[in-house]
Amino acid sequence: MKNRYLFIVLIAFLIVAFTGDFAFAQEAEEAAAGGRSMTAIEFIKYGGAIGGAIILMSVVAMGMSIERAIGLKRDNIVPPDVLGQLENLFDEEEYEEAMTVCEAQPCFLTNVVAAGLPKIGTSYEFISDAMAEVTDFEATKLQQSISYINFIVNLSPMMGLFGTVYGMIGAFNTIATSPTPPTPAQLAGGIQQALVTTCMGIFVAILFSPVYFYFRNKVQRMILEVSAIADELMERFKE
Repeated sequence: MKNRYLFIVLIAFLIVAFTGDFAFAQEAEEAAAGGRSMTAIEFIKYGGAIGGAIILMSVVAMGMSIERAIGLKRDNIVPPDVLGQLENLFDEEEYEEAMTVCEAQPCFLTNVVAAGLPKIGTSYEFISDAMAEVTDFEATKLQQSISYINFIVNLSPMMGLFGTVYGMIGAFNTIATSPTPPTPAQLAGGIQQALVTTCMGIFVAILFSPVYFYFRNKVQRMILEVSAIADELMERFKE
């Protein structure tokens, strides 16, 4: 619960910090130039197609983050009622019923326990190896489910850099093709796109980096917890 609150506070802080710095920069520009401040819509427009792609990536990352926040709840990985049923059935040595429960309610925990149940009657090493194999498989699935957030974290600054290069190429092309020395206003479009896309890419990376690391640490804790629970259920078969 504390980690969840910390996660929410961190995201809120990043959003407030970004919007505050952006507003401060615009106020300073307005005061210096005597003009009006740039609106959010204008800021997005200056990013062009590349900026739009970065915004789309941020929306996808937000959607995946919300989905993972729900999917990685402990009750989905280790359902308390299922765990209680399994503990009671193991105490009563009703292993076939335990397998029925696992098959009826598949999740990380039940998939791991179900791998060990058919090995009951053999050595504990066979039981442990069977569960370890499924644990590795389920752990990989969980890690892959959050890897796409990390992909966006790494890709967004590169997209911003691509926008920077593209914008500067446009600015230098204006210089090269203009019959007369270009005015600052003629160069501003390309340079502004370069800076806006860089800002967008870095912001997305800053925003979702802590999100990814939060989920990564949570997945690691859950893997350890499921392994510990499964081992505790099966340790009675140690010779």
